Amino acid sequence: MSHFDSSGQAHMVDVSAKSVTVREAVASAEVVMSPSTAAFIREGTTAKGDVLGIARIAAINAVKLTSQLIPLCHAIPIEAVSVEFNWKQTHASENRDVLQCLVTVRTSAKTGVEMEAMTGSSIAALTIYDMTKSLEKSIAIGPVVLERKSGGKSGDFSR
Repeated sequence: MSHFDSSGQAHMVDVSAKSVTVREAVASAEVVMSPSTAAFIREGTTAKGDVLGIARIAAINAVKLTSQLIPLCHAIPIEAVSVEFNWKQTHASENRDVLQCLVTVRTSAKTGVEMEAMTGSSIAALTIYDMTKSLEKSIAIGPVVLERKSGGKSGDFSR
């Protein structure tokens, strides 16, 4: 566990000796809802407006603020963020629709952007909930997962 020193105390990992490399991470969060709530989002007719547009901006802001939210996360330059929303196959047995919030983050830095991507996808999902909770309280969020990452000493990962 690299976030603990030799005496077991939490500390920020020293990355000063690491090389700068291009790093990318992709994370997703799922939002599970009723077909009627999904229809409002798809049509853009919720009382609060463009749910996905606002969730996209929230995800980008969250990526940029990650080091302020996660205590031992390094503040790194964010060079690119993309946010996609994909409607996945409906859970037919449960009559639920699933919206995937997919966030891709890229940087040239000494440490990776996995936490930034996961924070962005989480906040996108929470924003969708916030903007639609008046329509449905039973919306569920999760799982939030790292889909893939590239760059850095630990190499590439793909779920």
